[in-house]
Amino acid sequence: MKCLLLLVGLSLGLGAEAAPMRWAEIRDGSLYLQPDRPDTLTVRWTPAWQAQANEEQLYLVDGQGKLEAERKIAPSETSGSQSWPLAPSAASYRLEIPGYSFRRYTVEHDERTVALFAPAKVHFSAEPRGDEELYFKVVAGEHAILAGKYHGGVGALQAQRLGDGKQLSLPLKPYRAYWQFDKIELPVAVTDQVWRLHLRGSGKVAFWLDGTANLFAQNPQQLKSLREDIGQTHLTLHNEVIGKTPNLAVAMPYVLPPPSSFAVLDSLNVKAGTHYSLVDIMATRPHYEDKFRQLYQDRFGITQDITLLAGRQRVADLRADATSNAGLDAWLAATRALGGKGTHYIGFADEPNLNYRDYASYQAIFNSMARQVRSDPANAKAGVRIAMPASSRFVNGPFIENAKDKRGIDWARRLLAESGDSIDALAWHEWMIRDLLATRVYRDSVRRAAELVGLDAQGRPRKALLLDQTNMSSGGSLSPYDQETHYASLWWASVAINSSQDGLLDMLGWFQAADEPEHPKGMLRVLDNDRFELKPVGFAQQFIQQHWLQDVMRLENDAFEVDVLAMASDLQRSLLGVNKVARLQRVSLAGAACPLSNGSLRYFGADNRSRDAPFKCQDGRISFELPGETLFALSWRAP
Repeated sequence: MKCLLLLVGLSLGLGAEAAPMRWAEIRDGSLYLQPDRPDTLTVRWTPAWQAQANEEQLYLVDGQGKLEAERKIAPSETSGSQSWPLAPSAASYRLEIPGYSFRRYTVEHDERTVALFAPAKVHFSAEPRGDEELYFKVVAGEHAILAGKYHGGVGALQAQRLGDGKQLSLPLKPYRAYWQFDKIELPVAVTDQVWRLHLRGSGKVAFWLDGTANLFAQNPQQLKSLREDIGQTHLTLHNEVIGKTPNLAVAMPYVLPPPSSFAVLDSLNVKAGTHYSLVDIMATRPHYEDKFRQLYQDRFGITQDITLLAGRQRVADLRADATSNAGLDAWLAATRALGGKGTHYIGFADEPNLNYRDYASYQAIFNSMARQVRSDPANAKAGVRIAMPASSRFVNGPFIENAKDKRGIDWARRLLAESGDSIDALAWHEWMIRDLLATRVYRDSVRRAAELVGLDAQGRPRKALLLDQTNMSSGGSLSPYDQETHYASLWWASVAINSSQDGLLDMLGWFQAADEPEHPKGMLRVLDNDRFELKPVGFAQQFIQQHWLQDVMRLENDAFEVDVLAMASDLQRSLLGVNKVARLQRVSLAGAACPLSNGSLRYFGADNRSRDAPFKCQDGRISFELPGETLFALSWRAP
């Protein structure tokens, strides 16, 4: 990020010309660019960690929100570069470097192009090699906060107000919990104030601003207001069903939930569940799960589920020993006792590509347990189906050394080739796609899973596809700015829409239903032993499920910042969409009979409430104005 403000003297009396402005070692964030003359944007990257196991994407969006360019980076491109022309623009381009990134990115552009960097919050956004300086502005009257988190690199933030030299220092301390960080209030002033920020040290760093624009420049003259023009979204609906929508699931507790939680769980209206079965408990207490599994089926109507075998303390690398075999036998008996009312997938390990030392170790337990399940035809009659490999991520590798040898898609390909007759479903978990503009990779992963298992004569995957666990972050690497806010609502809506876009997925599961002390990433929080409340993503789940229909219809959408899914159930029609950015979007729809029969438009915003919204019908098109960061549902009956 260090600005190269070196003046290069030119011969022949042509004067001095500034070197390009350079932003170095970016790992996660947005760079807003406003050129006043033709410019060339150049992005270079080098490997940071496990780059050879991970694909990545860069997005360049114009001032109206259209995707100007996209760069897909293959795992083999551990290093490389990309250049794009920038035309003069009154509104800002946006270069998106989505985190979590496995590469370090350096960006160069003309020094006259106004450039503002918006770093991620809590998650580290850069990895400077030495002390760096940036500038930010606090508008008069704003109660601004400078915040940062220690990630093992930069150890302190130092801010100096240019007007009077006032200095503030913020040491960055290590914390037990990832979501804990340091912050300091900046003095409120009656006039706009410019501050110099000094990053003390080198290595990974998270720094950001609250209460004011989270934007940083390399010199004070570039601290200008960000301009983003109104976006345009053109949709065309076709009267063609292309597949089924997946059941939306949540990970249910491994205990009998208290009756006081029932109403909140009811309100999520989930149609599927994801579970664990702890073999060391089931081996000695074979009826431990009976009550809550029966409750989930009979009381909450969950008739599609997937269970992953594990041990206590989340031990995932099971062996085909007496305890594991007894635990599986107990689970099979408990499933048969459910009465054959649903489909019950079983996975013989949790994220084996992360937890097993090699593929052969996982293959051995898979083959052993698959024989155990198939040995009794009553299991299949009770709805038991075998899923594999429940991998940690799918196209990309898990967060582990030597990840290129442990990609979920590669392990799944091998197991399908060697044991395909024993496999009913392909399951995987997707983590660390935190960026709202990058959620389109969910659609790509589902498509590639379908390609792997193949399609039948009806165009359906030959094995059920189960994206049974997902969240913005894995484990406890959480940020309250995304988990506890409307951001999670936007993210979940976008992931659901993108994952369902081609009608290929059978299940999509949010992990998890309720917060846990070490993993506060639920749809609901526990206030105490007797009271529960929905978090923002839980309210969004309500809204999504209210408009979630059975079939996926073909829809053309030219927008990049607005995701939309077209659905149908008999004569009922629904468009579910989300505006992922702050700009207003003008949306128009062709292909629906105008005027709509029993038509309604609902918005869901940051207040966690839905409301009626107006729409127009003119010249055969339906149109409406969609506010920033808002979910919407357009519903009607087909003629």
